[in-house]
Amino acid sequence: MNTERIGKMVIGAVAIVGLSGCEHSIMEEPGDAAFGEANRQTMMAQIIDPDPQFDGPAESSGVQAQRALEKYTSGSVEKPERVSTQSSTSGSGSN
Repeated sequence: MNTERIGKMVIGAVAIVGLSGCEHSIMEEPGDAAFGEANRQTMMAQIIDPDPQFDGPAESSGVQAQRALEKYTSGSVEKPERVSTQSSTSGSGSN
């Protein structure tokens, strides 16, 4: 046989054997417990308290709710003042 061809076959076999050891650590199987963990952590970071415990019943005022509903239905709700959160600055850098 050709020695060059044998050398390529040996290198190919060594590469396949070497990479087969890495397969499990690189590829996650669909049933793996860590699969999708980043998405679950992101979702849980957005939840403050999924089961809050309060000392007493929630207090509300029916009179205030009625006034708010009347203002809403009559169109006399006060619009909030517009506030800008951006400021413009010059980027020239000269004094």
